[in-house]
Amino acid sequence: MKILLVEDDAKAAKLIARGLLEEGFYIDIVSTVAEALAAPLGIYHLILLDWMLPDGDGLDVCIKLRKSKMMIPILMLTARDTVTDKITGLNSGADDYLPKPFVFEELLARMHSLLRRNAYTKVEMITIAGISIQTYTKTVIRHGHRVILTAKEFDLLEMLMRNAGNVISRKEIAQRLWQQDMIGIDNLIDVNIKNLRQKIDLPSQSKLIHTVRGAGFIFEERREIET
Repeated sequence: MKILLVEDDAKAAKLIARGLLEEGFYIDIVSTVAEALAAPLGIYHLILLDWMLPDGDGLDVCIKLRKSKMMIPILMLTARDTVTDKITGLNSGADDYLPKPFVFEELLARMHSLLRRNAYTKVEMITIAGISIQTYTKTVIRHGHRVILTAKEFDLLEMLMRNAGNVISRKEIAQRLWQQDMIGIDNLIDVNIKNLRQKIDLPSQSKLIHTVRGAGFIFEERREIET
C-alpha cells in the first residue's frame, strides 16, 4: 500500500518513512500544503498529515479534499494535543488524530485500523496511460480490453504503476514481491517482466514498461519505437 507523508520536519519524515518501508509500505514525502494538493492523491491508500506546514496548515488539505469528495483516509500528526485541537482536526475531515511525540507502534496500529475499516481500499482504481487496474478485484483493463495476469504479474504491475515515473530496482522488487534477496530471484523477475510486457505492451500502443540499464525498471508512457 502507498502512503503520502506530509511533513516539513525532514528528520521526522525520514524516521517515519524508514519504519513504514520496513513494514512493507511505499512512501512518498512532501513538505508543504501546495505539494500535498498537487500530488496524484488517487494513488494513495492513506495520508499522514502534519498540522503545521510552511505555507499553511494541514487543516487546509483536509478541508479541500473532503470538499472534493475524496475519501482517502487522513491521519493527522501534530504537537497540538488539546481537546479543542483534536476536535478541530477531526471536524476538518481527518479520520484520526495522533499527538506528537508518539510511539511508532501506535502510529502503525492506527494506520492499520483506518485501512481496515475504510471502504476506499476496496474500490481503488489506478489509471495511467490507458491502462487501469482495480486493486480489490485484481482486474486489468487496457483501452477497453481486459488483460489476464497471474497473481505475481498483477503485483508487479501494481508496484510499477504506484511508482510511475520512478525507477524500481531489482532488489526492491525481490524484497517486496518475493520477500527475498536477489539470489535465485533475478530470473523470476525477468520472466515476469517479459510476460507482463507481452500482455500490456502491444505493437500498436505506447510502451509502458522500460528497463533502465543497471538500475531496474520504470513505468511510463513512451511513444517512440524502442530497439
